[in-house]
Amino acid sequence: MRILIVEDEIHLAEALGQIMAERKYLVDIVHDGADGLDYALTEQYDAILLDVMLPKIDGFEIARRLRAAHVSTPILMLTARDEISDKISGLDCGADDYMTKPFDPGELLARVRALTRRQGEIIGNTVTVGDLTLRLDVRCLVCGDDMVRLGFKEFEVMRLLMTNCRAVVPKEDFISKVWGLESEAEDNNVEVYISFLRKKLLFLRSGITIGTVRKVGYFLEVPIL
Repeated sequence: MRILIVEDEIHLAEALGQIMAERKYLVDIVHDGADGLDYALTEQYDAILLDVMLPKIDGFEIARRLRAAHVSTPILMLTARDEISDKISGLDCGADDYMTKPFDPGELLARVRALTRRQGEIIGNTVTVGDLTLRLDVRCLVCGDDMVRLGFKEFEVMRLLMTNCRAVVPKEDFISKVWGLESEAEDNNVEVYISFLRKKLLFLRSGITIGTVRKVGYFLEVPIL
């Protein structure tokens, strides 16, 4: 699991990074809002730990801009401000959860796990949604006793779908996060890889399919058990 920490208190940021690293999470740490927004827009994370009072751009504005850009990464706001109005502002801007400082490391980890489960259950080196498991270490998609290996871009496209379970992932998100902002990839490149993945889901006999929202993007259709 990959975590972005946006925190201007250096010692606290390092402590948060250590807590996450001890759980084998990959961590990026930045200390101002401008860098935090840039990282969150251009890299793929499973969760963002976001301070409110930041230099350059505050946490509320970062959350607002990320949601406006269709970035659905779970956001956990961390702040010393404990007024109810601040919590409401953070949630209304697009944060998924809100913790006030100081906080217990165990509770922080539990909240991160809860946020990532809403996206797709991430356990160690796997992401699980319904009857599908994506193995992050070897880029394989598993359903029951069957398994297929994915190419790099197939893997990244499937990872985006599974970590945004049931949410619509816009085509521009696939292009920016899989091909890169400087690439010349277009919508048809995404369509080709979605077609590849649909065939592999059929091969695996998964109950999960990839749905389409015309002119917008794609999402996982997960049967309700």
